[in-house]
Amino acid sequence: MTAVELIEKKRDGDTLTANEIRWLIDAYTKGVVKDYQMAAMTMAVFLNGLTAEELAVWTDAMMHSGDVLDLDMIAKPKVDKHSTGGVGDKVSIPLVPMVAACGVAIPMISGRGLGHTGGTLDKLESIPGFTTNLDRERFTSILEQYGLVLAGQSKSLVPADRKLYALRDSTGTVPSIPLISSSIMSKKLAEDLDGLVLDVKVGIGAFMKDEASARTLAKTMVGIGSAHGTTTVAYLTRMDEPLGLEVGNASEIIESIAVLRGDGPADLTEVTMVLAAEMLVLGGIEGSLETANKRLAQVIASGEALELFGQVIEAQGGNRDVIDDPSLLPKASHRFEVKAPASGYVRAVNALAVGRAAMSLGAGRETKDQKVDPGVGITLHAKTGDSVEQGAPLATLAFNDHDRVEAALALLREAWEIGEALTPQELIIDRIDG
Repeated sequence: MTAVELIEKKRDGDTLTANEIRWLIDAYTKGVVKDYQMAAMTMAVFLNGLTAEELAVWTDAMMHSGDVLDLDMIAKPKVDKHSTGGVGDKVSIPLVPMVAACGVAIPMISGRGLGHTGGTLDKLESIPGFTTNLDRERFTSILEQYGLVLAGQSKSLVPADRKLYALRDSTGTVPSIPLISSSIMSKKLAEDLDGLVLDVKVGIGAFMKDEASARTLAKTMVGIGSAHGTTTVAYLTRMDEPLGLEVGNASEIIESIAVLRGDGPADLTEVTMVLAAEMLVLGGIEGSLETANKRLAQVIASGEALELFGQVIEAQGGNRDVIDDPSLLPKASHRFEVKAPASGYVRAVNALAVGRAAMSLGAGRETKDQKVDPGVGITLHAKTGDSVEQGAPLATLAFNDHDRVEAALALLREAWEIGEALTPQELIIDRIDG
């Protein structure tokens, strides 16, 4: 068996056997198959796809390319959530303590932001002292004690994905649905889960711009989960404008805390509650979404969810005082307001433009090795459906570097569409299960 033989086979539209796929992933992880050979294979997959059987084996081979978590010592049902990424998408941060406070264990392994989409790890690490770099012993200890842990991917967990992700990014094969779905699902299935909820974003600020592609991706990932015996449910949610009012890192922590207090923005709260309720049902904690929502409302009203978040911040080395004193979080030195050029109603807020503007201020990164500035960001004052007067603030920029402002302003001045009133579209597009 050689890499060239398998590349030619997939290039010509043939089906790879399970043994061929497992050999390929293993050989690539070990460096036997070179990057240039795997680049050719990913292009062949991009052009010709993978069958459902090939994809199940491909994902399983990636999952077993390194360590797989064994969480049998955790008595609670283990359910996780994953988002395909968007602008202002901080849902995981309030969701995890809410669901954990209801009795579900969540071994959440998240990623960093890249491009215009923010990363959960970057937001969490804006909390002074908070670490997401946990060894296996500390990871499982925190999970066992608190029912949740918020960590980054270790070097030994799904190493094949880490290599493939970088390769796809540099070879124009990122949009391949089989490669996207196997990347996401290999990491999640390695967490030893009982259930998984997926938030597949759709719209201009999402990776999947159209509903048809997002639906295909969602169905593919649900199918992979089912093939591996993990109950998986996907939601299609809209990402044409930012979620919530804050786009940054520290500022999104503040907004997440607001959700845990019960006074977060309506759109952010809605998506968080929908996904959290599904997790409680998948975990067998509640028998219906209706009762799950009531239970979630209880742990918010009682302060249980917020208290648990504080405990985990402390357990992971962070300063839990940020919950009551947001001034302890990083804060940018300067502010600038973007004002409405005319009176009317907001018809759209371009999430992609806002995300790119935040990135240009330093809130995001273009390459994986770049550092982010946790204190900078954008606060939105008007979203779709809101009425505005000429000269009223549409957004406030928080920044440290004056040289970065002009590029952000150029993007933001074109981000708002103001005109006649319209009714905003529903955030939740559809629910997809097996």
